[in-house]
Amino acid sequence: MLTIDCKDVISVKNDLLVYVADQVAAIPTLKNNQFTLSSLDDDEILDTTKVISAIKEYLDSIDEGRNFAVISNNDVINITSISGRVIEKTETESQSGLFSCTHCGYVTQYQVELNVHMRIHYL
Repeated sequence: MLTIDCKDVISVKNDLLVYVADQVAAIPTLKNNQFTLSSLDDDEILDTTKVISAIKEYLDSIDEGRNFAVISNNDVINITSISGRVIEKTETESQSGLFSCTHCGYVTQYQVELNVHMRIHYL
């Protein structure tokens, strides 16, 4: 299990989680300022290098790759701002009004519909 600390990129944590989990085929779990990734098979170990590469790819895709360092320390990966800058959501992103599932990326306009969908993952 790997823990990814997202305190400097908290506003894009959910999108980052979905992208990285898809890239490395892992099960994500959300926490306050971080998320964890677990392998699909208990005997497998997640490749830290692949996770770091996926995080860097995501940061590059939003033109923030040069502003953040991705540092691994045992089973914890920190995404740290180089210049002290924190990613802010743009107005268009926050007004979109869409909710996405952290497990599979399912998107809906309605919070209630997302809540029902999320329960399906725990059946």
